[in-house]
Amino acid sequence: MPNLHDIERRINSVTSTKQITRTMEMVAAAKIRRASERVENALPWACAISDMLISTAKHAPLSSEPLLQEHDEVKRALVVVVASDRGLAGGFNSNVLRHADKLIHRLERDGVEVEVAACGKKAIGYFSYRGIKPVFEYAGLSADPTYEEAAELSLYVGDGYHYGKLDEVFIVYNHAKNAAEQTLVEQQVLPIKEESYRELLGLDGAKEDVFKSFQPRDDESLPGDIDFEPDAESVMFYLMKAYLRNSFYYALIDSAAGEQGARRNAMKSATDNANEMVSTLTRIYNRVRQGAITTEITEIVGGAAALEE
Repeated sequence: MPNLHDIERRINSVTSTKQITRTMEMVAAAKIRRASERVENALPWACAISDMLISTAKHAPLSSEPLLQEHDEVKRALVVVVASDRGLAGGFNSNVLRHADKLIHRLERDGVEVEVAACGKKAIGYFSYRGIKPVFEYAGLSADPTYEEAAELSLYVGDGYHYGKLDEVFIVYNHAKNAAEQTLVEQQVLPIKEESYRELLGLDGAKEDVFKSFQPRDDESLPGDIDFEPDAESVMFYLMKAYLRNSFYYALIDSAAGEQGARRNAMKSATDNANEMVSTLTRIYNRVRQGAITTEITEIVGGAAALEE
């Protein structure tokens, strides 16, 4: 059994660690609010541009925008992996990286050559260790991503898909479902699927239209014409450019919010474990100390009895 000095030293060590984890928990909690507000402000535009593109593309000429065309054969794909720059966030990074790894292996088994764009030091280190050189590396921006980062990615993706260098584009990241929970998202950016951000993030069932039964008509069932001004090519080019930039930018800020939530949860668990460990060590310390005192009393009593004899 360890002596009192060793137990006391462990208690002090765990207490110091608890102060660090508690501080990190408070810092992450303070950052969650700003990151969540950023996502909430971007979500309406993300849903609007996605719905607008999906609905408008049905009425546009098939040759109006090359980025709307689905390639006959998939030979080359790009996987954008969004992780964090720092650890201490539980399974936030490992879940994304493992899923991206499985996606890459699945594509390679189908004979597809895969490129990787790594956002975050953890993603860069993960793929570099496995001999995969990312075509794009973004470090130091996971907690506060920029629009320029998304614009650079969208420009590379748009040019690559337009000239046949890319046939599919995927992005893998953690969606901040709320301040305490993150869900893994695999989004196919190109070719575009008939799927809005609400459907992608599971937000459709959250709000139900209680007035639907009182509405005199269903506007979705009514046919209508769409006029393109100045022309279909210009309109679809603008929508596709906005869609690509928004897809990457929303994923980056959504992942940033999820990172803070995951770090707060991890640090809270670490703080709770430290409190439990301190309580356990304190009980052991008191037991050992009581045992030592009892031993000393026994020795004193025994010595006194021996002197009396």
